[in-house]
Amino acid sequence: MPKEWLEADGLGGFASGTALGIRTRRYHSLLLVATTPPTGRFALVNGLDSWVETAGRTHQLSSQCYAPGVIGGDGVKAIEAFGWAPWPHWIFKLEDGTRIEHEVFVPKGRPITCVSWKVLGPRRGLKLFMRPFLSGRDYHSLHKSNPVFRFQAEARANQVSWAPYQGVPAIAALSNAEYSHQPVWYYNFRYEEEGARGLNCEEDLAAPGIFKWDLGMGKAALILTTKEHAEATFPVGAKPLELLEQFRGLEVKRRQKFPSKLAAAADAYIVRRAVSSNPGPNDQGRTIIAGYPWFTDWGRDTFIALRGLCLATGRLSDAREILLAWTNAVAQGMLPNRFPDNGERPEYNAVDASLWFVIAAYEYLQAAKSSKTFEADRDALVSAIESILEGYSKGTRYGIRLDSDGLLAAGERGVQLTWMDAKVGGWIVTQRAGKPVEVQALWLNALRIASEFSPGWEALFDRGLNSFRQRFWNDARGCLYDVVDVNHRKGEVDEAFRPNQILAVGGLPFELLEREQALRVVTAVEARLWVPLGLRSLAPSEVGYRPRYEGGVPERDGSYHQGTVWPWLLGPFVEAWVRVRDNSEAAKREARGKFLAPLIAHLEEAGLGHISEIADADAPHAPRGCPFQAWSVGEALRLDCVVLAVSSPGSQKRKPGPKRAKSLVPA
Repeated sequence: MPKEWLEADGLGGFASGTALGIRTRRYHSLLLVATTPPTGRFALVNGLDSWVETAGRTHQLSSQCYAPGVIGGDGVKAIEAFGWAPWPHWIFKLEDGTRIEHEVFVPKGRPITCVSWKVLGPRRGLKLFMRPFLSGRDYHSLHKSNPVFRFQAEARANQVSWAPYQGVPAIAALSNAEYSHQPVWYYNFRYEEEGARGLNCEEDLAAPGIFKWDLGMGKAALILTTKEHAEATFPVGAKPLELLEQFRGLEVKRRQKFPSKLAAAADAYIVRRAVSSNPGPNDQGRTIIAGYPWFTDWGRDTFIALRGLCLATGRLSDAREILLAWTNAVAQGMLPNRFPDNGERPEYNAVDASLWFVIAAYEYLQAAKSSKTFEADRDALVSAIESILEGYSKGTRYGIRLDSDGLLAAGERGVQLTWMDAKVGGWIVTQRAGKPVEVQALWLNALRIASEFSPGWEALFDRGLNSFRQRFWNDARGCLYDVVDVNHRKGEVDEAFRPNQILAVGGLPFELLEREQALRVVTAVEARLWVPLGLRSLAPSEVGYRPRYEGGVPERDGSYHQGTVWPWLLGPFVEAWVRVRDNSEAAKREARGKFLAPLIAHLEEAGLGHISEIADADAPHAPRGCPFQAWSVGEALRLDCVVLAVSSPGSQKRKPGPKRAKSLVPA
């Protein structure tokens, strides 16, 4: 798998590509913008072809892949060095020894991509040429040549713009180059990663003209944006090189403030969300992108990731905006798993999203007690928590209801409600209807939290905790059942060995097992599920285990939770591993080297500076899925900054049961 880079704009748009410069995904683009942040994404400038001419010779600085897998242009061979921090940059070395530096970066909060080239060392007579590839398509789609595409260019001082299709943002290119209009189609680009995923992988792109610079006279600057943004932001006659250097200086200062690579990665996922279809300057909220390049914002992912991305990094104002925005979406005790976009209905199809919200809200309130808005925030969040628990207790969608044993039942035929939500046609790969173990851990933690501001929940917590300990313990295997009352049949259990049980010991504020059982669970999970990039979703000895996540959509979805490794699960697991060792400093140091270090090393392996969504279950555990995943980064940050941080003097291990921690409300 090629190494990939990402430059996110903080609005849902981004630029992305590979270290080799060859686009391998339909999502690899230089300018991909979100028209209704963070959604409504369009790929506008997909890539470019660049070359230099010197002393009568032509040297390629770029390479393209065309069907059936032919590489055009030998720019790859000219790459002497590549780096991804603070943003992607390349050094090209020509045959005559000339070295050229190329940079791409995206300023935060703007639908802009800045591109530059410069000669390292004095050199005259060196001409740079660049041809942009345009589409103007939905970012999930592919583009084909057609007579409707509008090649016409509008040129004025330092700026060229194109409007490929009606209803699609027009493109503006500001540069210190000469532009020559030479419209032509480029056919049959092939995206190898799409082909490997069993998806359509070929497209045609429009190339309207050629930009030309004299590199011997100085740096070549190119600023790509929408025409609307250019007209609203840049004064007529603005000098592109000065603008680029201004953006560059601001971004250098901004990025230097991040204390670690993980903290810098976290910034990519926290983005603005337009509250209305025509947002004004104050009509913006915050949200979390679940992953790049194909996810937007999702409920479950948001609340899991927020604890690391925002709370562990001290971004409390971002956490506040996100959580308060979601309080308005509670309906019948549920939060949507997908935040509703303009004109779309919310999808209330997750049993655990609301419960993860309770956890995130609780930890936010614990961290924000000194804030000026604490009392108002507390009232709003506590009200939402009460609505969730009351809705679940009375019963809500998809058979979600409080049972007589104090546990939470959930599930109907044909609906996937837990985080193991893969579906192939009408086949729910991991149905898990009944009482899934991690849902009970979340439910009991939510009750325990609610009892701090409303003592009436305490008796239900006690009843549920007793039932959980009696009904889920599988003494023969030294672990917890994955589901009890399978398909709502009393007493039927699912013994499949999965990682969900770890949330009864780690990953949540309150652990639910006594020490001996907790230790046995952690030991068994480490032995059967742990690999350096995360936890397997099913033990290799279980029926249905899939060693590789590969093939077409049915094959991949069928293996998604059948062994495939998930890095985000290392957060709950490592926290459990440290807890059963009494949170000792020695255990934390050992855990850093054994569990966190491989995740830090992975920052250099796939999605550069980030952590992948998943990996193969069998060695060598190749990273798969989304290369830039929010909850993977979030849980690694939570480990680094919270779980494995040095304890303050006098701190104590959290204990199970109903003993009161410091209350969320004044006495």
